[in-house]
Amino acid sequence: MKKLAILFLGAVLVMSFVGMGYAAKYVGSEACFKCHPEQYNDFRVSGHPFKLSKAEDAMKRQLPLPPGYSWDDISYVIGGAYKKSRYIDKNGYIITAAKDGSDLKTQYNLETGTWSYYHKGQKKPYTCGKCHTTGFSENGHQDGMEGMKGTWAFPGIQCEACHGPGGDHVKSGDKSAIKVDRSSAACGKCHIRGSKDKIPAKGGYIRHHEQYNELLASPHKSLNCVTCHNPHKKYKFSIKTECSTCHTAQAKAFKGSTMEVVGVKCVDCHMARATKSAVAYGKFSGDIRTHLYKINTDASASMFYKEGKKTFAKGFITVDFACLNCHKNKDRDWASRMAKGVHTRGK
Repeated sequence: MKKLAILFLGAVLVMSFVGMGYAAKYVGSEACFKCHPEQYNDFRVSGHPFKLSKAEDAMKRQLPLPPGYSWDDISYVIGGAYKKSRYIDKNGYIITAAKDGSDLKTQYNLETGTWSYYHKGQKKPYTCGKCHTTGFSENGHQDGMEGMKGTWAFPGIQCEACHGPGGDHVKSGDKSAIKVDRSSAACGKCHIRGSKDKIPAKGGYIRHHEQYNELLASPHKSLNCVTCHNPHKKYKFSIKTECSTCHTAQAKAFKGSTMEVVGVKCVDCHMARATKSAVAYGKFSGDIRTHLYKINTDASASMFYKEGKKTFAKGFITVDFACLNCHKNKDRDWASRMAKGVHTRGK
């Protein structure tokens, strides 16, 4: 009986040890390069891995710093690839004022070379690790910094942020040991703001990182992001399916029209820049394309609505964004008239 008890206890310990030993570990994106060089090279120049960078890596990109700061004062940089960069101090707080405490702008906008305020003068802890990092845990403070909420295996959105820990896959090559989720919900874990049934807006634009909110409110809600995008590539080169692939009748009708002849593309109107991340280029032109697609051609239509103090967008864009961002000397009535039948006008 005693021998049986010892054998049973030993079996439990072995099973526990084996279970712990086979827990997949995060190994880093470089481990993916050997077998997936094409995807790795595309990914390395996309915006994803730059979402959060250590200061020693970010400084190689020669980013300007907030007033009064040196790289010795910076622990991490948020972004800094294509749109904007924000800076985190050595205590883990996002910098919102000049080093001397004066009221100066601290967010750098790469596309325009300008600076903007970001939560001006507030004490702003870094709480974005869930979507900005890989292998995130809500427990603890990264690098022991008070303002850092949570810890992670690697900064930035690395391969394993989407594919899961790759330790077992790298060792065995077993395809079942890595996650491949092509659903829009996979992207929607981070490309979302608030609840998925509303589209938050502010200052006359849809707010950024809510493509999933928009997609679900659009006529294309049944599609997956990867239907049109290669997620490994930089956003400007990520399109793998053109609108004409599915919308053949509309593409045929548009061919030879006045708009097509002068170079207007489907996305110029149906994916107008109704969203703002860093800067606005005009009253009806933000810096990110919407994923709402549907255009309401009614001149009196309102794209936004209020719920208390909050503003939200409806499931369409209006002629302001679809037309007047280019036709700046025209009005909504003109745009409404011109939008009807625009696909075939001039033929």
